[in-house]
Amino acid sequence: MQRAISISVPASATDELLAELEGHDHVIALSVAREASVKPPGDVVTVHALDRGSDAVLAAAERAQRHGPVSVATEELLSIADPEHHDELVRDVDEGLWEEAVTGLGHRGRVTFNFVALIVAGGLIALTGLVTETNQAAVVFVAAAIIAPGFEPIAKIPLALVLRRWALLQRGLRSATIGYLALIAATAIAYMGLRAAGVITEGQLVANSEVRRLVDPSAIDVLVSAAGALTGMIMEVANRRNMIAGPLIALALIPATALIGAGVGAGELNLALEALMRLALDFALIVCLGVAVVAYKQARVHRRVPME
Repeated sequence: MQRAISISVPASATDELLAELEGHDHVIALSVAREASVKPPGDVVTVHALDRGSDAVLAAAERAQRHGPVSVATEELLSIADPEHHDELVRDVDEGLWEEAVTGLGHRGRVTFNFVALIVAGGLIALTGLVTETNQAAVVFVAAAIIAPGFEPIAKIPLALVLRRWALLQRGLRSATIGYLALIAATAIAYMGLRAAGVITEGQLVANSEVRRLVDPSAIDVLVSAAGALTGMIMEVANRRNMIAGPLIALALIPATALIGAGVGAGELNLALEALMRLALDFALIVCLGVAVVAYKQARVHRRVPME
């Protein structure tokens, strides 16, 4: 998907920036509005660029910072009709920008009321699948995985490690810690409440076939989780977040965490520990495979760090 990139630059940097971008093969259209930017003061340069050229545009914008404050906004274009550049448009790639990945993960994995409420709600939904022996359990786990924003906080970690963004790493660890602890506490309380009300019995949890599959994953289960972790990170950095539901369903993050809470609530600490080990497995897969994905993208595609 091609991009429109709007760059607000000091007037003293405009001509140099225009000269650099005008000669770039992957810039499709280039325009400037003199003295159009109020904050920061200066000119506004608008660029329509191929995905394969967007990093070069951002790098040029970053160099313009030596003249003063620069502000950059990016957006995806649905289409560009340009017969002169038809062949380049057809051969374009589908890549995200580091700035988009950092901003997107930062926005969706930030500790807010919405974040905590959604991850808790997803965990409570997953809990019902842990005490249900019907085919509905699979549907419940799918719903929980999509609802709970459990992937984004962990995905921040490999991105931050490779790009050396320590503030992003801190925010990812904080979000993951608060979110998953809230999920464990909520499911533990909910389990104890359901058992006290006579809605469920302890045996429904321990003997549940889905519970056994979670704590004793087969090689196939691990492969599915690994594929989910790998594809989830690729989608995040390639800006394909509208397809992220598939990887979330493949991972056992939310059901495993709900099982930790249920195990604690049931007094089955060994079961809770086994569930914690499954959570740690999926967590490690996301971090390790995510580091590989981000490192590859940095070495072969972007070759730069995101603008501050």
